[in-house]
Amino acid sequence: MNTQNKTTVNEVRPGTDRELKVHDGIVGALILLSVLLGMYINPAWFWLAGAVAVVMISSAFTGFCPVHFILSKVMPGDN
Repeated sequence: MNTQNKTTVNEVRPGTDRELKVHDGIVGALILLSVLLGMYINPAWFWLAGAVAVVMISSAFTGFCPVHFILSKVMPGDN
């Protein structure tokens, strides 16, 4: 097995562990909140979950994530 081509997590997902945990928490909370609001308040809230999903999919191809961008500005001491 060739260990020279081993990819680390930080090469795939830039940012610190704390920043990644905060990112995942924010995205998860937005999806859960929009689903709950869509079920109990108004179905139009499902659009928020769809928008979050579109941003997550597009960031996989472009490498730009708005949440990571904001967290890098808010949490600059973690890098």
